[in-house]
Formats: sequence, C-alpha cells, structure tokens
Amino acid sequence: MTMSMNERQQQLLGMLESSGEVKVAGLKETFGVTEMTIRRDLEKLELAGYVKRTFGGAILASKDVALQDRSVVMTEEKNRIGRAAAALVTENDSIFIDGGTTTLYVARHLKPGMNITVVTNALNIALELLERGITTVVTGGMALETTSTLVGPGTVEAIGKMAFDRVFLGTTGITAKHGFSNSNMYEAEIKRMAIVQATEVNVVVDHTKYGAKELFSFAPLSAVHRVICDRLPEQSLVEACREHGVQLLEA
Repeated sequence: MTMSMNERQQQLLGMLESSGEVKVAGLKETFGVTEMTIRRDLEKLELAGYVKRTFGGAILASKDVALQDRSVVMTEEKNRIGRAAAALVTENDSIFIDGGTTTLYVARHLKPGMNITVVTNALNIALELLERGITTVVTGGMALETTSTLVGPGTVEAIGKMAFDRVFLGTTGITAKHGFSNSNMYEAEIKRMAIVQATEVNVVVDHTKYGAKELFSFAPLSAVHRVICDRLPEQSLVEACREHGVQLLEA
C-alpha cells in the first residue's frame, strides 16, 4: 500500500527501521507534538503495513518478515532471554525448539556436547546445534524461505510421534484474552502440536510482543508453564499470568 507521508512520519519510520521499536512518550518529546498526534502517525503507518502498534509504542511490522531482517532487532534482550532459557535444560532432556530469532539464542546458549536430544523444525537452529556437538533431530516438512523453518502436515505428524521433557517456543504476540499468537498459520499449528507433546512448555518473548495480537492463536495462557522475557509486562498481564499459573522469568 502506498501513501503520502509528511516529514515527521518519514523520520518516525526511519527511527523504527534503525532501532526496531519506538515509544510514544519518547516520540512526543522528540518531535514536540501531542501524544494524540504521535498515535495518529503510528496508526497511519500501521494501516499502510509499515508498523505494528504495541502497548505504549510501535515496532516494525513483523508479518513473516525475513529472518535476517528480524535477527538484528532486540539482539541484547534476546541474548539474555536465550541464556536464561538454556539454563533450564538438564542432562538427558529431550527438548523441542521451534523456529525464530529468540529461540535461536536458546540453542546458542546450550552447553557444547551436552547429553541431550534436541528436536527442531528450524534449519538454522539445527546447524547451530550440530556445531555445538548436540544430538539433533530435524523434522521433515516444507521449507519456508522467510523463516528457515519446516512446516506442513509432515512436520506436525512427526512432532505428534514424539514426547518432550520441555519445549521452547517463540511468539509474535501475547495478550491476556487471546494468549499466545503467531502471524503464520503453519507455524501456529506446529506450536500447538509441540505443546500437546510436552511435559513443560516455555515461551521466549521480548517486551515488544506484549499486547500484540496476531490472527492465529496457538495457546491460551493456561497452556504454558513459563514465559521467559527481558522485562515484565504491564501489571494487568502479570496478574493474568499469575491467575493462570504461568511463571514469569525475567532474564
């Protein structure tokens, strides 16, 4: 969708492209305009498909954005999340790690040569694990170029025949009402099956996903045991997680 942008909106988009995230409060100060003006700007950019509004700000639109484009956003936060998640894995575990930029950091922080078996539907994660000398099982399926993941009926069927001690899943959005969601229906299907086959379900998420809601919900809050994040969400979401027995682990 094409649209005409004023100079402020063009600058705003430029800031988003360089940092991946903006906050309304900061933009109000930067441009010397009202909060309502900034919100209108963000709404216009969202309608054009450039951004996705979040609680208190906006991030670059993430609908199937290529993995290499997403991998440079929130890298320090994702690194911390990955380290905290990997610390939960114990010897002899059978785990599943699905595709995504945050889950990749989980694989990167697993101890080399660890006596575990990791199943993944992500080709880049499989390569990471092989370099670390970790026993790796790759599901079959159709390869998605944008995410380096394998998806489809074959993938779902393969996962359905396994049992995991714990799974680590990414999410594109999390809300109290809709739970965890993803913009890709095929990946959402895989996440659902992984949850069914798991003893313990972990979701890794950075704070830009709070309040975001994608089309395909793959789990209510109650289906997940732990959320590993870089910072805690707003109080209402914290309370909703507590009500549903979800542990919030701040990395």
